[in-house]
Amino acid sequence: MAGTVKMHERRARVCAVRRRLAQGGPPRTRNFEADFETVTVPERVCDQLRDLLISEGAQTVVEVGLAYASSALAIGEALITVDPPSPRHVIVDPFQERDWSNAGWELMCSAGLDSIASLMLTPSSIALPQLLTEGLVADAAFVDGSHRFHEVFVDLYFLRKIVRPGGLIVIDDDWAPSVRTAVHYYEQNLGWAEIPDAFPSETVPTAGTSRRAEPRTRCKALRLPDPSFEPPFEEFHAF
Repeated sequence: MAGTVKMHERRARVCAVRRRLAQGGPPRTRNFEADFETVTVPERVCDQLRDLLISEGAQTVVEVGLAYASSALAIGEALITVDPPSPRHVIVDPFQERDWSNAGWELMCSAGLDSIASLMLTPSSIALPQLLTEGLVADAAFVDGSHRFHEVFVDLYFLRKIVRPGGLIVIDDDWAPSVRTAVHYYEQNLGWAEIPDAFPSETVPTAGTSRRAEPRTRCKALRLPDPSFEPPFEEFHAF
């Protein structure tokens, strides 16, 4: 009973920080117009991510990209709700100090999530192989780092070795051609399967253009095959 009360108290603390962030924004932002609103994962999408991780019973999650911590707080809320013996949230963001002035990490600390989360201030192309070498096994990953095709592709390459067979990889900004193309390789060649309706389509603004925003699917949840497999050399599907 005491453990349940403590879990509810911890979750309430996270929810309060999430609410303040959604309503008032972070303590500071970069010097770009509407930077928080443009960069952050919307609250409703974060709720969907949280609920998906809870339904999966996720205990260990890897996240690429922290920024203002909207998604990280939602992941933390999910882990506290699942309440496993040893929850773990590994966050990779080499720009958290330099570009984001630690705004996201400070929010994680204010929510008390630094007790289960760790921040790696190195590029994901270095951090993810390190986690693999250390033997980390995750139940899920959330990818919202670089949107360059080759860097997304490398993130997914290592995450498929870190996330357990049958686990989840959730991609943010699937509307971006570079991101979608990288993901499509793994769907076509490695048996990754989209989870339908995990993230309903929403209106996503296109940065740097004057075009009116159109409904798009922002996030995409993919189930890794179980068991995992490597395709034959001669078997390749164009993507």
